[in-house]
Amino acid sequence: MKSYGQGPEQGPSRRYGPTICTGASKVRMIGRPNMEKISMSFVERANRSMRMRMRRIARLTDGFSKKAENHAHSAGLYFMHYNFCRPHMTLTKAAGGIHTTPAMAAGAANHIWTAETILGLMSDEAVIG
Repeated sequence: MKSYGQGPEQGPSRRYGPTICTGASKVRMIGRPNMEKISMSFVERANRSMRMRMRRIARLTDGFSKKAENHAHSAGLYFMHYNFCRPHMTLTKAAGGIHTTPAMAAGAANHIWTAETILGLMSDEAVIG
Protein backbone atom coordinates (compact mmCIF):
# COMPACT_ATOMS: atom_id res chain seq x y z
CA MET A 1 0.00 0.00 0.00
CA LYS A 2 1.51 3.32 -1.04
CA SER A 3 1.03 6.68 0.67
CA TYR A 4 1.03 9.85 -1.40
CA GLY A 5 1.44 13.51 -0.51
CA GLN A 6 1.74 16.92 -2.10
CA GLY A 7 5.01 18.12 -3.53
CA PRO A 8 6.53 21.55 -3.03
CA GLU A 9 4.73 22.94 -6.10
CA GLN A 10 1.26 24.36 -5.47
CA GLY A 11 -1.43 26.08 -7.55
CA PRO A 12 -2.99 25.49 -10.98
CA SER A 13 0.30 24.54 -12.65
CA ARG A 14 0.40 21.46 -10.37
CA ARG A 15 -3.18 20.35 -11.20
CA TYR A 16 -2.36 17.45 -13.58
CA GLY A 17 1.02 16.53 -12.19
CA PRO A 18 1.63 13.32 -10.26
CA THR A 19 1.63 13.26 -6.47
CA ILE A 20 4.75 12.21 -4.60
CA CYS A 21 5.05 8.77 -2.97
CA THR A 22 5.84 9.35 0.71
CA GLY A 23 5.99 5.71 1.79
CA ALA A 24 4.93 2.11 1.17
CA SER A 25 3.89 -0.81 3.35
CA LYS A 26 3.02 -4.44 2.67
CA VAL A 27 -0.43 -5.48 3.85
CA ARG A 28 -1.86 -8.98 3.37
CA MET A 29 -5.43 -8.71 2.06
CA ILE A 30 -6.42 -12.31 1.22
CA GLY A 31 -4.76 -15.70 1.07
CA ARG A 32 -1.33 -16.57 2.41
CA PRO A 33 1.19 -14.84 0.15
CA ASN A 34 4.93 -15.04 0.69
CA MET A 35 5.50 -11.52 2.03
CA GLU A 36 9.15 -11.54 0.89
CA LYS A 37 8.11 -11.98 -2.76
CA ILE A 38 5.41 -9.28 -2.82
CA SER A 39 6.32 -6.45 -5.17
CA MET A 40 4.44 -3.32 -6.22
CA SER A 41 6.02 -3.60 -9.67
CA PHE A 42 3.62 -6.45 -10.58
CA VAL A 43 0.57 -4.44 -9.57
CA GLU A 44 1.81 -1.25 -11.19
CA ARG A 45 2.55 -3.09 -14.45
CA ALA A 46 -0.96 -4.60 -14.47
CA ASN A 47 -2.48 -1.16 -13.79
CA ARG A 48 -0.40 0.41 -16.57
CA SER A 49 -1.44 -2.28 -19.05
CA MET A 50 -5.08 -1.74 -18.16
CA ARG A 51 -4.80 2.06 -18.50
CA MET A 52 -3.04 1.83 -21.85
CA ARG A 53 -5.35 -0.79 -23.38
CA MET A 54 -8.64 0.43 -21.91
CA ARG A 55 -8.67 4.15 -22.58
CA ARG A 56 -11.85 4.77 -20.59
CA ILE A 57 -9.68 4.41 -17.48
CA ALA A 58 -7.76 7.55 -18.47
CA ARG A 59 -9.69 10.47 -16.98
CA LEU A 60 -8.93 13.04 -19.64
CA THR A 61 -10.72 11.32 -22.54
CA ASP A 62 -14.28 11.55 -23.90
CA GLY A 63 -14.74 7.78 -23.67
CA PHE A 64 -14.78 7.46 -19.89
CA SER A 65 -17.52 5.39 -18.27
CA LYS A 66 -20.39 7.51 -17.05
CA LYS A 67 -22.09 4.62 -15.24
CA ALA A 68 -20.38 2.27 -12.79
CA GLU A 69 -22.18 -0.69 -14.42
CA ASN A 70 -20.72 0.13 -17.85
CA HIS A 71 -17.28 0.54 -16.30
CA ALA A 72 -17.55 -2.88 -14.64
CA HIS A 73 -18.64 -4.53 -17.91
CA SER A 74 -15.76 -2.92 -19.78
CA ALA A 75 -13.24 -4.06 -17.18
CA GLY A 76 -14.67 -7.59 -17.29
CA LEU A 77 -14.32 -7.76 -21.07
CA TYR A 78 -10.78 -6.41 -20.86
CA PHE A 79 -9.70 -9.05 -18.32
CA MET A 80 -11.41 -11.88 -20.23
CA HIS A 81 -9.57 -10.88 -23.40
CA TYR A 82 -6.27 -10.34 -21.54
CA ASN A 83 -6.39 -13.73 -19.82
CA PHE A 84 -8.09 -15.97 -22.40
CA CYS A 85 -7.48 -14.45 -25.87
CA ARG A 86 -4.08 -12.78 -25.75
CA PRO A 87 -0.94 -14.95 -25.78
CA HIS A 88 1.83 -13.52 -23.60
CA MET A 89 5.42 -13.68 -24.80
CA THR A 90 6.91 -14.68 -21.43
CA LEU A 91 4.45 -17.56 -21.12
CA THR A 92 5.04 -18.57 -24.75
CA LYS A 93 8.81 -18.70 -24.18
CA ALA A 94 8.33 -20.77 -21.02
CA ALA A 95 6.09 -23.22 -22.93
CA GLY A 96 8.75 -23.88 -25.55
CA GLY A 97 7.34 -21.62 -28.26
CA ILE A 98 3.70 -22.68 -27.93
CA HIS A 99 1.49 -19.57 -27.82
CA THR A 100 0.11 -19.51 -24.28
CA THR A 101 -2.41 -17.28 -22.51
CA PRO A 102 -2.51 -16.78 -18.73
CA ALA A 103 -5.67 -18.91 -18.58
CA MET A 104 -3.87 -21.76 -20.36
CA ALA A 105 -0.88 -21.46 -18.02
CA ALA A 106 -3.23 -21.64 -15.01
CA GLY A 107 -5.08 -24.65 -16.43
CA ALA A 108 -8.38 -22.78 -16.89
CA ALA A 109 -8.31 -23.16 -20.70
CA ASN A 110 -6.77 -25.57 -23.18
CA HIS A 111 -6.73 -23.26 -26.24
CA ILE A 112 -6.59 -19.58 -27.19
CA TRP A 113 -10.09 -18.12 -27.17
CA THR A 114 -11.48 -15.67 -29.73
CA ALA A 115 -13.74 -12.66 -29.16
CA GLU A 116 -16.58 -14.72 -30.65
CA THR A 117 -16.05 -17.36 -27.94
CA ILE A 118 -16.40 -14.72 -25.22
CA LEU A 119 -19.52 -13.24 -26.85
CA GLY A 120 -20.96 -16.75 -27.09
CA LEU A 121 -20.91 -16.96 -23.28
CA MET A 122 -23.25 -13.97 -22.99
CA SER A 123 -27.02 -14.31 -22.99
CA ASP A 124 -28.97 -13.06 -26.02
CA GLU A 125 -30.55 -10.29 -23.91
CA ALA A 126 -27.12 -9.01 -22.87
CA VAL A 127 -25.80 -8.98 -26.45
CA ILE A 128 -28.87 -7.23 -27.87
CA GLY A 129 -28.98 -4.73 -25.03
